[in-house]
Amino acid sequence: MIGRLRRAALAVAALTAVTIATPAAAAGEVPQGDGASFFGGSLPLSAAPETTRLAPGVTLTSLRLGERNADDHWTVHVYLPAEPDGPFGTANTGLGPRATADRVAGALRDAGFDPRVEQVTSPQWADRPAGTLGWIVRIGSWSDQAEATAMLNRVKAAGFTGQARWTAQDGTDPQAPQQVHVVRVDFRQFTGTVGTDYGPTVNGTEPLTELATAAGALAGINAQWFYNGAPAGLFVQDGKILGSATQGRGGIRITGGGRHVDVDTYTAHLTLRAGGATAEIDGVNRIPGVVPNCGGVGGDQPTERPQHDLTCTDSSELVEFTPEYGTVPGGAGAEVVLDRHGRVTAVHAERGARVPEGGTTVQAIGESADWLLAHARVGARLGIERRVEDGRGHRVPLTPDTTILQVGPTLVRDGRISVDAVADGLVHEGTDLTFTYNWAVRSNPRSMIGVDGRGRLLLVALDGRQAGYSEGLGVSEAAELMQLLGAREALNLDGGGSTVMTAAGLGIVNRPSDATGERSLGNVLLVRP
Repeated sequence: MIGRLRRAALAVAALTAVTIATPAAAAGEVPQGDGASFFGGSLPLSAAPETTRLAPGVTLTSLRLGERNADDHWTVHVYLPAEPDGPFGTANTGLGPRATADRVAGALRDAGFDPRVEQVTSPQWADRPAGTLGWIVRIGSWSDQAEATAMLNRVKAAGFTGQARWTAQDGTDPQAPQQVHVVRVDFRQFTGTVGTDYGPTVNGTEPLTELATAAGALAGINAQWFYNGAPAGLFVQDGKILGSATQGRGGIRITGGGRHVDVDTYTAHLTLRAGGATAEIDGVNRIPGVVPNCGGVGGDQPTERPQHDLTCTDSSELVEFTPEYGTVPGGAGAEVVLDRHGRVTAVHAERGARVPEGGTTVQAIGESADWLLAHARVGARLGIERRVEDGRGHRVPLTPDTTILQVGPTLVRDGRISVDAVADGLVHEGTDLTFTYNWAVRSNPRSMIGVDGRGRLLLVALDGRQAGYSEGLGVSEAAELMQLLGAREALNLDGGGSTVMTAAGLGIVNRPSDATGERSLGNVLLVRP
């Protein structure tokens, strides 16, 4: 332990030397958090940071935190049935009520195993107090994954389900090994821009390395979630709405080529006007009736609240498509084709027409299709009013230099940790909190964006799910990491296997967690010279 503390102290001194910490740390102080915290107010650095200058004002710094703990081990995590009296053989929930965990543990003992029941707690989030999240059931402790897998096979043969898990990824050890990569952009020296990019069309995925190389970028990181080949959440590029809002979810607004950054929550309202009649447009550049991450408008099922990684449905929708989307979906319903002036050039009783250059199409299904066919006429003008609002209900100007990426959750607001887990949809409606446990509490790879107290932009990639090398962090712990890196505002980007960072001349600088390596992505953030 003394050796670990000494190495951390030396590393903090090195961290100060490369000014990766807050302005206070640059004066010789250890970065401080909000008081009681996961990291205890300073990062557990285990080696001196390595910094590479990519361009004037642009640096890449790689940090090693913590070290492998001898107590870390592989264990068999036994799944619980969703219902209190549900069958064991098809159970698929990671945690549940104490009574359900006790029932499963009792059945395991009867089958000759030695299970343990453990409590899982969640941290305090901005909109949910700390407390018990649920209970889990586990068996055994092994240093080798193969031994845990062998036990898992026995458990499955006995009629249970589960998974082998590495305990360092439970999200409870501040000294667990972590690999962090930070691109910091100081616009007092850097004359380039930071903005978004995607492949030939919005509906399609491309590797970050290919997009960065094609753009001649100095650095890049993955950006939004993507489903069915297209980004999910409000996506505004150059002032144009290219993706539907997940109403009320966190996002980051970038103006001035990255020189001004604001983290907030966003909603979008699009209204179609046909003469004196109006109808709400449900989405932009997505499949009608399919609402990734929920948070839509007008009767979505099972909820209109954001629910991350859950797909809601709506049998009656209007969806606008722009030329950037590419090949639009076809099918039953209705459709109008609008030129650049909003004049109707065609009305169809089915969907799938090509979007004209400079124009749009509006597709409709269900009752909305009946409305569209009743109100659209060739030669008439249809108006589309687009309004984006921030968390205070103020209209956001969609100027030509405005970029908005809605991802989430928010991590840091005004210098303080602020994770809006419930509003952001990380806490799903209902009683099953397995998703919250696995996604928000347990350790995962994370990608993040923020701005520090000196106005410098931060792009951060944290590796995870790699036992003994880099475990990853829970959402609250990732927020604290950003705060300790000096962020005054910070937002979580897509993560997990999507987490990837590249730098000119270096290629991919982190280790993506997918066994196949770098994923293709819906869109990315690039630092362009």
